[in-house]
Amino acid sequence: MLDFQYYMPTRIIFGPDSLDKLGDTPHLPRGDKAMIVIGESGVMIEQGYLARVQSQLSKQNVQTIIYDRIKPNPESDAVDEAAAVCRKMGVKFVVGLGGGSTIDSAKAIAAMATNPGRYWDYMQSGTGGGQTPENEPLPIVAIPTTAGTGTEADPWTVITKSGSDSREKVGWGYDGTFPTLSIVDPKLMLSVPPRQTAYTGMDAFFHAVEAYLATCRQPASDALALEAVHLISHTLPQAVAEGGNLEARTVMAWACTAAGLCETYSSCISQHSLEHALSAFHPDLPHGAGLVLLSKAYFGFLAARGEKRLADLALAMGDTLAEDLDEEVAGVAFLDALDTLITEVGLADEKLSDYGVTREEIPALAENALSVMGALFAVTPVDMDVDDVIAIYEAAYE
Repeated sequence: MLDFQYYMPTRIIFGPDSLDKLGDTPHLPRGDKAMIVIGESGVMIEQGYLARVQSQLSKQNVQTIIYDRIKPNPESDAVDEAAAVCRKMGVKFVVGLGGGSTIDSAKAIAAMATNPGRYWDYMQSGTGGGQTPENEPLPIVAIPTTAGTGTEADPWTVITKSGSDSREKVGWGYDGTFPTLSIVDPKLMLSVPPRQTAYTGMDAFFHAVEAYLATCRQPASDALALEAVHLISHTLPQAVAEGGNLEARTVMAWACTAAGLCETYSSCISQHSLEHALSAFHPDLPHGAGLVLLSKAYFGFLAARGEKRLADLALAMGDTLAEDLDEEVAGVAFLDALDTLITEVGLADEKLSDYGVTREEIPALAENALSVMGALFAVTPVDMDVDDVIAIYEAAYE
């Protein structure tokens, strides 16, 4: 029985050289001052992307200030600090330039620039205060330079609570944190190194896979998820091997945006809960790497429980036999295709222990996954208890 809502307020300008349209688009949020949020690595400066964005905004008589203290796993203190600067300087809209971390941070900063208190007061799980924002965020412009999170097409932001012992990495968002405008220019992705291309591409892949399996799925998310899975399976290895291939980068950029739309129309499931715990405990673990390292154990668990829709995913990945497979064999077909994809993008050699994960902390990881991001278990197609989560972590660790 179909029962769903469909809401997508973001205007997306897509295609090579679309960044050049920022200077004359009538859809830019109104206001004469913007904060541009970038990562602490300096890559946006080195590649000249920051200067290009500033130049385009100046054509629209927009002055800019820069906030450049965003970590790969962004933290709540940075959100609060940047929001305070926005209030002090009279910023009218926020631009996120870079990967998912900076765009997620831009969304959170925009929300806190117009609302009282601290960011964690509004988190709905863990030690969050559970408050509801009273005021609309500042408008948000998203300019992704990686094909990974799809945050340009959804309202979600993932932030880690500051503090060495917090270990809370929470996804949050609402209608107000949709970007007003997203510029998706595949040419900005040509400089992404191979391994980061693989990490971010696999993140997009799992967004689509999880959205297809989620119990809150709907027709639009199903169609986009299967397209994203198909495109990523057939294009990501080429994008990793040939970083300068604009056609491959363009296909991946669309697949990533499509997977982001899936997160709007459907949802991730508990694979993301398990990964958030991992990278909350180990902030140096790239999100996409964590998802890959969990994936065989996680989807093996779903296959063992008879998840039927894995057959559709296997077919989308290119298994021409999957239409006629029974449930058990269909799960194996998906796992085989997944293993092939991970190998083709060069991530088969990674291990959880490479990032400092220990077997002894697995019970704490399981508790964290269930308590901090427990909402995603409610839309997972099979029931999981703490013993199941521990077993998945154990299998992934091995």
